[in-house]
Amino acid sequence: MKTPENIGFVSTRFAGTDGVSLEAAKWAEVLWQDQHVSYWYGGVLDRDPEMSLCVPEAFFGHSENRWINERLWDRTSRGQEASRRIRELAEYLKGTLYEYRERFELDILILQNVLTIPMHIPLGVAVTEFLLETRMPAIAHHHDFHWERQRFQISAVGDYLEMAFPPRIPHLQHVVINQAAKDQLGWRKGISSLLIPNVLDYENPPDPIDDYAADVREEIGLAPGDLLILQPTRVIPRKGIEHAIHLLRRIEDSRCKLVVSHAAGDEGLIYCKELCALARDEKVELILFEARVADRRQLNEDGRKIYVLKDLYPHADLVTFPSLYEGFGNALLEAIYFRKPLVIGNYSVYSRDIVPKGISLPTVKGFIDRDLVEETRRILEDPDYREQLVEHNYRVAERYFSYRVLRNSLRLIIANIRNLTE
Repeated sequence: MKTPENIGFVSTRFAGTDGVSLEAAKWAEVLWQDQHVSYWYGGVLDRDPEMSLCVPEAFFGHSENRWINERLWDRTSRGQEASRRIRELAEYLKGTLYEYRERFELDILILQNVLTIPMHIPLGVAVTEFLLETRMPAIAHHHDFHWERQRFQISAVGDYLEMAFPPRIPHLQHVVINQAAKDQLGWRKGISSLLIPNVLDYENPPDPIDDYAADVREEIGLAPGDLLILQPTRVIPRKGIEHAIHLLRRIEDSRCKLVVSHAAGDEGLIYCKELCALARDEKVELILFEARVADRRQLNEDGRKIYVLKDLYPHADLVTFPSLYEGFGNALLEAIYFRKPLVIGNYSVYSRDIVPKGISLPTVKGFIDRDLVEETRRILEDPDYREQLVEHNYRVAERYFSYRVLRNSLRLIIANIRNLTE
């Protein structure tokens, strides 16, 4: 066994159920299996305080960073004051990174999306300068680059994007989650990278429904004969939830109830209103269950149970995930993990990275066609066919998207990363 390393995870936030926080937790779990110890740095944290350094200014929602961002995007020039405050905040945050390294005697940093999507320019600059000054070995785990998001296309920070999102540093190992990102990173930045897909622990199937989650269907408001059609996402336009509504209308089964697990947020408030109107017009029962789902089990102010997403999956009769765009698509892996049939959108990462592995799912290819409707009906009505489908997908996912895949990749990186500083 190699000598265990002290590994420092760095991001703007490690809390809740966003994709970066979830994948970072999986990486830490796999690293722990090889006795590596993980520590956490961010502006908002729900990790063990004894293993963490919380720096509020590192959060993308901190007031100073919001002030800066308001003066950087959708414009082509920035003022002197914005430049000064970027540098001042970056210098402060760089000092906290030095403190982080010393407090926990860190050997390696794992930078989770902080050098990828420019939601916090000063933190990206601070991390880049810290790596250049210390030559500390590091891994940059990239989830979504700025060139993949429309809102970052016009900016007054082209200099910082070139410098730090991501930077070209010899002792920095880049990791991406899909082939398109690997290609674009090479083409745009001349940077080579490793592809490590998102994963789940398929070697250890989920536990049976426990007493806490046994009443989920009743709490949602379903009758005994109803079918729970789970949309396990936020209500935002790129999730394509209107396709799920159109699909259920064409199936014409009043037992089907479309349950959306997470809230809209600012990005989807108008979209949410339009979805509710569409569902009424299409005579599809749409249930927004976001008030009863959070990142941990608890009781609300009325003493009612708050559930986590994994409490809902076992009760689902079908999962819909008709997304238009995903960096990878955790809901896909989760539905397969819970052995649930899934209707999926034909987003590019699914068609390019996942389908060739052998995953077989009914797919929305731009619109709801007759074949998709009939396939979905068969899944709902034929238990033998449904079982055959979910078991096939589980075995494929176990081979290509399991913790074993991640473990082998991280062992290779950890074994080689010291050479990057020599």
